[in-house]
Amino acid sequence: MTTSSEKEKDALPPTVDAPEHSLADSASLQLPDSWKYRRLTVLGHQLPWFASPPVQLLIVSFVCFMCPGMFNALNGMGGGGQLDPTANNRANTALYSTFAVVGFFAGTFTNKLGIRTALSFGGIGYSVYVASYLSYNHTANLGFTTFAGALLGVCAGLLWCAQGAIMMSYPPEESKGRYISWFWMIFNMGAVIGTLIPLGQNMHVETNGSVDDGTYVGFLILTIMGAALAWALVDARDVIRADGSKVIVMKHPSWKSEIVGLWQTFFTDPYIILLFPMFLASNWFYAYHFTEINGAYFNVRTRALNGVIYYIMQIIGAYIFGFALDIKGIRRTTRAKAAWAALFALIMVIWGFGYMFQKTYDRATIEDKSHKKKDWSDPGYAGPFVLYAFYGFSDAAWQTCVYWFMGALTNNGRKLANFAGFYKGIQSAGGAITWRLDDMKIPYMNMFASNWGLLAGSLLVALPVILWKVEDTVSLEKDIAFTDESVAEVAPKAHISHAHDDVEKV
Repeated sequence: MTTSSEKEKDALPPTVDAPEHSLADSASLQLPDSWKYRRLTVLGHQLPWFASPPVQLLIVSFVCFMCPGMFNALNGMGGGGQLDPTANNRANTALYSTFAVVGFFAGTFTNKLGIRTALSFGGIGYSVYVASYLSYNHTANLGFTTFAGALLGVCAGLLWCAQGAIMMSYPPEESKGRYISWFWMIFNMGAVIGTLIPLGQNMHVETNGSVDDGTYVGFLILTIMGAALAWALVDARDVIRADGSKVIVMKHPSWKSEIVGLWQTFFTDPYIILLFPMFLASNWFYAYHFTEINGAYFNVRTRALNGVIYYIMQIIGAYIFGFALDIKGIRRTTRAKAAWAALFALIMVIWGFGYMFQKTYDRATIEDKSHKKKDWSDPGYAGPFVLYAFYGFSDAAWQTCVYWFMGALTNNGRKLANFAGFYKGIQSAGGAITWRLDDMKIPYMNMFASNWGLLAGSLLVALPVILWKVEDTVSLEKDIAFTDESVAEVAPKAHISHAHDDVEKV
């Protein structure tokens, strides 16, 4: 006859009685289906390591390497590689307009459709976007590029929401900075390689002009490969960390539960609104960087070189800030305050030098047909070159810190998908506004001032969140309150072992 205590013991996950194993050794464990320990099987071989956070992060990083990375390379050349930036401005205005709407609600769609579907569908939009520029080289069809931009806004909303959820919810708390750093480094390596293509093709061409078909074809092939690679991901519920814990998601998401969950986020975490200005600022400066500095001031080959260095500095910035945010031996609350202070100082110094540079030219001078754009062989190139490189560095620092701040607020994958949706939606609204302002020929100095003011001001608005809402750790019980999962289903082995001890004492 079985006692009630024995029944309780049998109901616990089998890892309670099993010795500690590393994730690499877990293939040898015979875990029954009752614990739902899912392992990827390829040609009859079980690969539990494939469902680990590092491998999943690597896959999503290379998807973004080939999709958004090529988009950044294209836009980093100024005007999407076109001599006249009109097509690029209108496409990006359409892109960020739809992105702003879809991105805000993307957490709902991602939680329901799943990470893999959202990421792959998102990648397709980048292929269409690149193809529209290839077509524009021959047809000058503004309608197609504008449509492609609008479509990409829908697709990118889902892709970036899925990416953000993976990057912030998959790693353990002590590794989130490094995960963000590695993602940002790999992602921007795509832009580095992408900008090396036009640099190589235009190395010996000093005249102004548009990039050729070969550049667009190369970008198109890579974006298609990225969209296909997304299908190699596993579902979030199948991801298992090294300590045996699992990602906190909804077991049974429905359209109703996720729509309700979106609005619940505002009631459970209303302080997230204080980060919205930082979200808005995070894409506000791209039109200024890419079109009003790189595209306006430099010729094609110099723009390509600047783009390569801009994204290399992004890699360096992500590495420095990402690893600094995970320094051991310092409380997370202290690291959060230090990151805020470092970010504020960086913005004030870099944009202070940017003000000195912006005083040297204006829109009227640049748009004069007799004006010759600067080449890397011209005297005085070094100063603007270094400044542009540090604009890239500060971009990576900003994005890394914003993601880390959000990841420090919760480990709940469902909630972080909504946070990522808010982030991408609001930053895209900022992008839509600034690309439109550039199309309206707003004075460069006005655009510069809006950037510096928004960056500095948004940090001040976000300070209360950094001071009072970032904790040294977030309890598991607090994290699962937003889902239909139990502690036993997501807890690490050590946590479950303590639960077993409590049962045996009964």
